[in-house]
Amino acid sequence: MKKIYAAVLLLTASFSVFAQLKTPSEFIPNYGKQISYYHQVEAYFKYLTEQSQFIKKQQYGQTNEQRDLNVYFISVPDNLNNLEKIRNNNLASIGLSNQKSAEVDGKIIVWLSFNVHGNEFAGTESAMTVAYELLNPANENSKKWLQNTIVVLDPCINPDGYSRYGNWLREVSGKKTHPGLYDREHMEVWPGGRYNHYLFDLNRDWAWQTQAESVQRLKIYNQWMPQVHTDVHEMSYNSPYFFPPAAEPLHEFIEQYQRDFYTVLGKNIAAKFDQNNWMYNTRERFDLFYPSYGDTYPTYNGAVGLTVEQGGIGAGREVTMENGANVTIKDRLTHHAATVLTVVESAASQREVLLKGFKDFHLNARKKAKGVYKTYVLKNNAKLEQLTEMLRKNNIEYAYADASGTESGFHYQSKKNVSFKIEPNDLIVKADQPRSVLTQVLFEPNQKLNDSLSYDITAWALPLAYGTEGYAVKNSIQIKTKNTIEIAAKNIPANVYAFYVPWNNRTSAQVLSLLHQAGIKVRSAMKKAVFGTIEIEPGGLIISKADNPKTADFEKTVSSIIKIKSDYNFITTGFSVNSKDIGGENFVLLKAPKILMLSGKGIASTEFGANWFYLDETIAYPVSIVETANLNRVKLYQYNTLILSDGNYDLSEDQKKQLDDWIKNGGKVIAMSSAISLFQDREGYALSLFASKEDKEKSEKEEKELELKKRFLDFEGTERRTISGSIPGAIIENKLDKTYPLAFGLGNSYFSLKTNERSFSLLKNAVNAVYIPKGYLSYGFVGNDIKKKLNETVSFAVDKKGDGSVIYMMDNPLFRGFWENGILLFSNALFLVN
Repeated sequence: MKKIYAAVLLLTASFSVFAQLKTPSEFIPNYGKQISYYHQVEAYFKYLTEQSQFIKKQQYGQTNEQRDLNVYFISVPDNLNNLEKIRNNNLASIGLSNQKSAEVDGKIIVWLSFNVHGNEFAGTESAMTVAYELLNPANENSKKWLQNTIVVLDPCINPDGYSRYGNWLREVSGKKTHPGLYDREHMEVWPGGRYNHYLFDLNRDWAWQTQAESVQRLKIYNQWMPQVHTDVHEMSYNSPYFFPPAAEPLHEFIEQYQRDFYTVLGKNIAAKFDQNNWMYNTRERFDLFYPSYGDTYPTYNGAVGLTVEQGGIGAGREVTMENGANVTIKDRLTHHAATVLTVVESAASQREVLLKGFKDFHLNARKKAKGVYKTYVLKNNAKLEQLTEMLRKNNIEYAYADASGTESGFHYQSKKNVSFKIEPNDLIVKADQPRSVLTQVLFEPNQKLNDSLSYDITAWALPLAYGTEGYAVKNSIQIKTKNTIEIAAKNIPANVYAFYVPWNNRTSAQVLSLLHQAGIKVRSAMKKAVFGTIEIEPGGLIISKADNPKTADFEKTVSSIIKIKSDYNFITTGFSVNSKDIGGENFVLLKAPKILMLSGKGIASTEFGANWFYLDETIAYPVSIVETANLNRVKLYQYNTLILSDGNYDLSEDQKKQLDDWIKNGGKVIAMSSAISLFQDREGYALSLFASKEDKEKSEKEEKELELKKRFLDFEGTERRTISGSIPGAIIENKLDKTYPLAFGLGNSYFSLKTNERSFSLLKNAVNAVYIPKGYLSYGFVGNDIKKKLNETVSFAVDKKGDGSVIYMMDNPLFRGFWENGILLFSNALFLVN
């Protein structure tokens, strides 16, 4: 009793020392009236850490634009002095650490993430109020919560996007607010502040970790593994506040304790909102299924992951809603602060329940896997290099087979149960591991979708995304394994005739990028060629001494560039075993791309960003980016490749004519998604919705008949009926023309991630390199109407026009940067298709 009394006295004394803690309004001019600069946010948190013993900072990284990424630990001083012990205790409770300390047992970790979308800025504004209230010496409630709670507060996940939006809003702001809808502060300019530097949506990147912010954040997140994670968002300013429970579909692996806490939270937050007559909704729009959100990823790691949403996008500083009321920055941050503080309070009050549920989630999943399958086997190929990198980022354990064996299991590529051989170096991933649930969510071939009204893509099976033959096995395979694949060192002779680089993953494209930039000539194989024991597959790169007579110290120079590709090799003769000599027509000399990419108004920001990131980061290849409005100022003949990201291109007839002439004279266009409409039904191009007049008339007749039937349908079922013609994001089987460069290296078939309803019949007078066959296989939700329409439609085609070509891409193979086989397909289009 004396110890408790002494602790209370010490706690009270500590608060009294810092009794003059400034509020955000006292520290930042116009707080709640104007967006804060990011440096002001950092300054306020710096002030708090200097003035209070209850907060500690940790910088965990930097953005692409060199802004700091920070988290702040908030708790009582005794807990902050024992953070490492508390962290290890938490990990030990779920089998991730063997360092356990009884003196710090029973602490709950609540992680708060704000502003993953930069233009949802009330999140970061509210983070300052949340921090103040947790530290406020006069707040008796927070003192109680923090006794056994560690709050990890990330005030801004996306500082680059937040700053882009904030700088713009301040630039267009006058002294008066303009709540009317048509003021420019309600009309954000392209590309907007929602996304990060490369215009990626960081809220879709938790599992894939393609972006620097995600990689750095997930590293520290997985070192802590909180019990509760709150992701603070905004949505359209007319929308009432959203908080849990979430809408269906909820993934079947979500435990009852997680679902129960969503209900507890909903009731507790609702009580606060009811007291203030604030509008809200639950269980309507935001589901828990796609694994790469800021709510689902934590949930699949045992936390109660949740999203909260305040109406505010497009509101600027103040806007009049459709109900006639005005919503201000102050309103938005106040609602968020009340919600987030209620989350902390609820978690503290439910601490024992949450800790037990969290522990059972992990330990029970290891004892008995939740899903159907216990082991996943992926056949050895070069694309495993990127897959295992993604697994490492997520702390998912894997090994390689070190023996041979025979098993039976579900084959992802055929959707059949088959017998197969396990061979040395095949990848083995078991469900019985610390990240058991996340592993199964990512690998399970058939995700159970209990409601087709999903908010995002509904399939992501990793073997299909990475283009590797995969099997899901119901039992735990017992086979000898090893941790790494040993790669034998290459002894390069003094005189090499040519080097060979297989074309089979993104590293191949990275190598070709480096070779082109070094001015080294490269050839690519059109058909299989054999030189002694070396087999060169279609697409394989040949760097010969004959093509590069001016390259000093040829062997050393080339090997230093291509060494990042561990499976490279060399040949000592140009004479092939199968009549495919190096000097013959089988080996085509590749042209180094000179790339122009258009940007600006009308172009989908994230689709442009995916292309930009691929060029700038994935293959580090130079690109000129020009606003579409400035296209008239560009001399097209200085480029040989034009990339048109998804979007609406309002080109004049004169500009179209210039583009036509440029293509005829050897230019190559890569047109993606909506951008293909520039060429649809135009003279000289093959792109048409229908293969014949009869097909068009048949489709129009079916549409008219459907309209007549709709007259008798009720209004209530409108939304449900609409999804019959939708495909929010599903995996679709494609056939390949394996003889054409666009298909090189992709394997025996290609599984595309289709995210729109666009479909074109197989094109006449063009190369249908990748197309959806009749009776195709699919994963995820595909509406009944669209499912029928996709039979025998083209996904990727090449339309030759004069000396040039147009490559049509119905979908973006670089979507979100994680579809690894799509990255290779785009590399084919960029480098191999002439």
